[in-house]
Amino acid sequence: MSAHSAAHATIQLKVNGRSYRRSIPVRKLLADVLREDIGLTGTHLGCEHGVCGACTVLIDGRTARSCLVLAVQAEGSEILTVEGLAAPTAPLHPVQEAFCEKHGLQCGFCTPGMLLNAVALLQEKPDPTEEEVREGIAGNICRCTGYQQIIAAVLYAASLRNGGAASRQSEEVTREETHHA
Repeated sequence: MSAHSAAHATIQLKVNGRSYRRSIPVRKLLADVLREDIGLTGTHLGCEHGVCGACTVLIDGRTARSCLVLAVQAEGSEILTVEGLAAPTAPLHPVQEAFCEKHGLQCGFCTPGMLLNAVALLQEKPDPTEEEVREGIAGNICRCTGYQQIIAAVLYAASLRNGGAASRQSEEVTREETHHA
């Protein structure tokens, strides 16, 4: 990071595989840089206190609430946003495909953060149990789905990545949710 002025800094970020150099106020949040300076509006701002998870991105492969991270703190980091999960002309990422297939979204506001949280969870635990998925998404608030479809989607994404191994558990979660509806 090079000093631009007392209140500004020039930073270098790598977002979704592309390098960006920006001069920004030193107190500007990463979420705001992503949305306003880089134009990636998929990162949503909900509570702006780090509670809801809508602003979740991956920084160097780990989940982070971009509404709590100063952009200067992310200097030199690899950042993945929802826009980076799949190229515009490429097939969907397995997690995106699973959310579509299992109806893991409704209004879509929490979806970008939920998707990135699921990607990180599946990197850490490629074949999670239902309980591990519940625990893994606990920090992301969804007001529309009731979470059952999201849990089923994450389990289904695991099965897509693992050649179908977790699909039975995903189907059981989906069946249970339908039975209780």
